[in-house]
Amino acid sequence: MTWSQIEATPPHLTYLILSAFLILYALFSHLIRNNLHLSEPPLATLVGIIFGPRVLGVLNPQSWGIEDDLTQEATRVIVGVQVFACGHIVGAFGWLVTGLFTYLLLNTTVATALIISACLAPTDPVLAASVLAESRFSNRVPRRLKHMLSAESGCNDGVSFPFLYAGLLPVIKATMGAAVKDWFLETMLWQCTFGLSLGLLIGFSANRVLRISENKEYINSSSFLVFYFLLAIFSIGVGSTLGSDDFLVAFGAGAGFAWDGWFARKTRATNLPEVLDLFLNSSLFVYFGAIIPWSDFSPRDITPDVTVGRLIGLLALILLFRRIPIVLAMKRFIPDIRTYREALFCGHFGPMGVGALFLAIEARAQLETSTSVALPHPPADSPHRVAVETVWPVVCFIVLGSIMVHGLSVAAISVVGHFSRHEDERAPFIAGENDPLFGMIHEGGGGESEPSVSGEDDPDADE
Repeated sequence: MTWSQIEATPPHLTYLILSAFLILYALFSHLIRNNLHLSEPPLATLVGIIFGPRVLGVLNPQSWGIEDDLTQEATRVIVGVQVFACGHIVGAFGWLVTGLFTYLLLNTTVATALIISACLAPTDPVLAASVLAESRFSNRVPRRLKHMLSAESGCNDGVSFPFLYAGLLPVIKATMGAAVKDWFLETMLWQCTFGLSLGLLIGFSANRVLRISENKEYINSSSFLVFYFLLAIFSIGVGSTLGSDDFLVAFGAGAGFAWDGWFARKTRATNLPEVLDLFLNSSLFVYFGAIIPWSDFSPRDITPDVTVGRLIGLLALILLFRRIPIVLAMKRFIPDIRTYREALFCGHFGPMGVGALFLAIEARAQLETSTSVALPHPPADSPHRVAVETVWPVVCFIVLGSIMVHGLSVAAISVVGHFSRHEDERAPFIAGENDPLFGMIHEGGGGESEPSVSGEDDPDADE
């Protein structure tokens, strides 16, 4: 009789597993971030893999009716909130280099290679948090580098749309002239330029309205805090409804809303962005771990050249050449990068994650329906079926590799730095050093080599 009361349905088990992971992570978050130098994305992804259909089979989103269209909206919201909270020669170089490697290793068409490389071009704002979030390692990195990486990761999900549609439009349009016309008018002017301008207008306006409401005591403290999250969702909704670049709308709204630092100062004690990050990001990465298309990493009739060996080779080439060479070459033109070690660091920390997943679904939607509305399943009779069936598994494999490599890089750098010191200079425990990373300029002694940004405490203000 007792056992008949148990209802171990998939939603109930999802609540249980996801909340249990978040509770455990929260309980040991300081230890995990500062002593183990790990962040939640690789851990959450591993939880998704272990409880997903590949291992234990407890979490199986496909069996719940969660398909491409819902994945698209979930990634849209997560990335939109992230870019709300947070010079693209580097992005263009990475797009072309990644496209070249994809074309050569996987024997794709040029257009398919450019579509895949566009998905992988942006630096992911979620994974970048492992460097940017407050932690022992983060405090060893100059603040100017963290600001630069944060700005880059916040805006380049949106500015990847021109790269994506440069590969898509020649495929889905009847003529090259029509493709060029639509790329300029729709992608560049409407989606990007209008989207960013609209976002700035929304952000500035929301800042003024909230100030007035707070000054006149029209808003209570709980609503004041949630306003941040609701404005991010509103920005995404406006951008997606108008067919504009919703990420640039969200980024512009975030920049406009936070331009003077007023809201950040008001809510600093609440750590609101960190709270949202923990829940939204971890949930998404658990979900990703559960939907990884493992079977598509092996050769199929439609994608015979997509093999594990080729994908590992592609991952290695992308990690080595997508950003590092161009950042090293551009070092003299980027004032915030002052040494070649700093350039190497910034070149390496360009992770690929949730934004790449969204762009991959966006690409599949365009190839399937010539719109941004994704179908639940790729149609079997699509004229672009090879491209549709290639984009998703390749992007998922590279994202999985990036999660693990970039997610574990902080721990690797810390451990190597620990053992490279003389024994009497090491911290009492492994990777426990607090001093600035070697080869980086810290004029203030702790990374404070530049003025603070709006809403941020200046550590030198009291000196």
